[in-house]
Amino acid sequence: MRTLLNFINRSCDGQDKEIVLFQRNTVANMNELTVAWKVIRYCGFGCHHPFVYADETEVAYSDEFGNFAPRKTAAPGQMFSVVPTPSGRRLVASGDATSPTEIQVLNALPRGAVNINFYRNNQLLTVKPWVAPGQKAVFSFLPTLWIGVASQVVQGEPLSSAILSNVNQELPLQGVASADLVMTGGGAGSDSISYVFALENVVMR
Repeated sequence: MRTLLNFINRSCDGQDKEIVLFQRNTVANMNELTVAWKVIRYCGFGCHHPFVYADETEVAYSDEFGNFAPRKTAAPGQMFSVVPTPSGRRLVASGDATSPTEIQVLNALPRGAVNINFYRNNQLLTVKPWVAPGQKAVFSFLPTLWIGVASQVVQGEPLSSAILSNVNQELPLQGVASADLVMTGGGAGSDSISYVFALENVVMR
């Protein structure tokens, strides 16, 4: 399932701003890295920026040597394991997860921690770093994007705790086939107002 979104800038000064979109793992722990999934830059007043939010997700692992495993398509309810083989470590499907709403990745290596990377739309969404042998990375996401104005953010890079605490506007996408994502607000000095993001011209499935 895919949702077609069309970001439109109707703000007073948003052309100089960076718009960041990300998701929050509902079963995240303290050391998980939430990543800037989508960053929109230099979109002037009245301009638009189309993009897609898709249900299709992938998992992969990386290690301390800078190696990345091939990605595996992953859906809620699936379990994967990082296992040793004669030709090296591999990420393999290993049955059902313990929860139908979660994607789980087990480090089944006898030694060596790995990072578990989670992707949506071919873009990095979140990272569970240093998963030790016998431990699992667990991912579960609602069909919701978080959006806000930020600075010095890079698509595919972890977001700071300050950004995560300041960006608090949700965009529920359950059942949405397409919509305009409109940004208003902004301005300078005493006339400035908060940026607001709203879904308009929504078409449901």
